[in-house]
Amino acid sequence: MMDAIILAAGKGTRLRPYTESTPKPLLDLQGRPILDWILGALPPVQRLLVVVNYLAEQIEAYLARQHWIQHWQVVYQDQPRGTGDALLACQAAVRADRVLVLNGDDLIGRSDLARLCSEEVGILAHPVSQPESFGIIFRHPDGTLAKIVEKPAGLSAPQLANIGAYVFPRAVFHLKLPLSPRGEYEITDAVSQLAARQPFPVVEAAHWLPIGTVDAWHAAQTADLRPYT
Repeated sequence: MMDAIILAAGKGTRLRPYTESTPKPLLDLQGRPILDWILGALPPVQRLLVVVNYLAEQIEAYLARQHWIQHWQVVYQDQPRGTGDALLACQAAVRADRVLVLNGDDLIGRSDLARLCSEEVGILAHPVSQPESFGIIFRHPDGTLAKIVEKPAGLSAPQLANIGAYVFPRAVFHLKLPLSPRGEYEITDAVSQLAARQPFPVVEAAHWLPIGTVDAWHAAQTADLRPYT
């Protein structure tokens, strides 16, 4: 069994004005909050941890209404300093030997998450046509992670992009992450450090629906969401 961590502390600036009074994970998507779709696609987990900051009280109130979730906890990221910082903030709350970590906006297929969680450690990837806009995954011949390069120029499409879904061992909380040039701690640095120590499988996802912009959110209102249920 594993714990699940949902990173939901962001302000959703690219979805303004809709996120001025509603946190991004609670925006409506075909009659359900985005977070509801994410939780519905999770494999069985021991505990659910949701990292919050912006409009945190709304997310906590939503979770309190979900009586089907038995073991959950919000983790407050007092001063958001990146995804790596959000992950490490969960150290004291994690109980399981492994953790599934997901972003609190994108939807990922239920079957893809199940395949990722069948690995002891791993990262999900999906082909993209604009590699210069994503963190691109390079693999060893055996399919494990070699490196992640952020927004590389000059690559032909398609390329495999990091889509923000990971399985980590509990040892991830003992890593020392460097401060990135933009002044944050990046979860991809945790991935790179672990991949340097052990084989880190790359699992290709069949279904990924990013909802990071207003246009993407509007388009998702008419998308086929059956793979995410």
